[in-house]
Amino acid sequence: MVKNKGQVQFHPVLAVILLAGLILIPTGAFYALANFSVSATVETQAFAGDHDDPAIWIHPSIPAQSMVIGTLKGTGLAAYNMNGTLVQLVSQDGGMNNVDLRYNFPLGNQRIDLVVAANRFSPINTLAMYRVNPNTRKLENVTAIPPITPTVSEVYGTCMYVSPDTNKYYAFITSKEGLVEQWELFDNGAGKVTGALKRTIDVGSQTEGCVADDVSGDFYAAEEDVGIWKYGAEPGDGSARTAVDSTGPGGHLTADVEGLAIYYTNKNSDPGYLLASSQGASEYVIYERRSPNNYIATFDIVPGNGIDGTFRTDGIDVTNVFLGPAFSQGVFIAHDGEDEPDDDGETNFKLVPWSNIVTGTTPPLTIDTSWDPRLVGREMVANFAANVTCGPAPLTVNFTNLSTGEIDKCLWLFGDGGHSASCDNPTHTYTEDGRYTVSLAVIGPASDDFTSRPGYIEVGDFDTTRLPLILAQ
Repeated sequence: MVKNKGQVQFHPVLAVILLAGLILIPTGAFYALANFSVSATVETQAFAGDHDDPAIWIHPSIPAQSMVIGTLKGTGLAAYNMNGTLVQLVSQDGGMNNVDLRYNFPLGNQRIDLVVAANRFSPINTLAMYRVNPNTRKLENVTAIPPITPTVSEVYGTCMYVSPDTNKYYAFITSKEGLVEQWELFDNGAGKVTGALKRTIDVGSQTEGCVADDVSGDFYAAEEDVGIWKYGAEPGDGSARTAVDSTGPGGHLTADVEGLAIYYTNKNSDPGYLLASSQGASEYVIYERRSPNNYIATFDIVPGNGIDGTFRTDGIDVTNVFLGPAFSQGVFIAHDGEDEPDDDGETNFKLVPWSNIVTGTTPPLTIDTSWDPRLVGREMVANFAANVTCGPAPLTVNFTNLSTGEIDKCLWLFGDGGHSASCDNPTHTYTEDGRYTVSLAVIGPASDDFTSRPGYIEVGDFDTTRLPLILAQ
């Protein structure tokens, strides 16, 4: 495996933002700290009772046929089209509280899209396992009998993790008593999903929302009355942790702290964001994904486009992926605890284009549709990042090899006739103006992979009037 968790280099064009008098964040990114509002463009069909947590399933070949999979506490799981209409209601397996998913899970002789849901209800205190059939777009139960039954008194929340070191799949289970269990998931030998307990963490008090970073190996847990903690996501990482933010003085959260989500990118200069639901204020808080997870901004979802705003959000999810014309640059999804104006005890999910959120900060947040969550868990994946992607000649670029799998050989093509056979992190200098396509091929004993990014490097005179556009790319 090729893996790099080292220091991220800063984007040199950001230096000009100093002229705008913005706030310097220690990692090198500059943001004018702000609160802002956005409106949803789609909402899912509302039901009586309490929705709670969404997950985004990305169709393998037709992005517009992706789905929102959400929990209904007293019923089960509901799957929705990207226009909010219902695809499927799974009610025979009990009521679900939290849900998460990952791709490429090895089951039998297949690699499946695995959905894991925390079942607080009947049958009580278990994890329910489903596969998404890509042909029918329907959930199919693949839970082993007996199911995974955690030792916590009541299963509360759950999130998934795929180790970049081992490609093993895990489910984290949170609880009201503050204990978090990490279970390795695997085939029981009969085409069903079972697991084994690998680690227990005592967060301290009631914890529901969580998310794991499949690249950096970080695990985030939301202690509802306290704040957000970051742990290592590997089962051997123990209980060491750092605080990300708090509900106390100087913090940016209002209890309860609920859902957590990660926006991934392929950029070293801006690797993405951690987002949190600040339920007590009906707000959402954005942090840098890189350590030390500096605070960026807070936003809320207000009425607009004929759709009401959100109230007391539990779960959230986000993706950078193109999901059709309505969400061409990704989407942010939030639970709405009170669907107005025809509430009648109904709740649903609100969908906001990521492109509407990025302009709420100065400079705008990153848009990067090149990260592909469907590659996570594959045995061999070619992937890379660069410390800079634009600037005047001569432009020296430090590339980082983020490929995963057992790799024997590599070939870099830098687009200007230059190449490298290094499987480490090559440096290349571009001496002439132009836009350059960068490609990387990785070869292993059992498989190989190739990725190419057209126009990834732009060399030429820097035009400050194009700064917002460049930073949003």
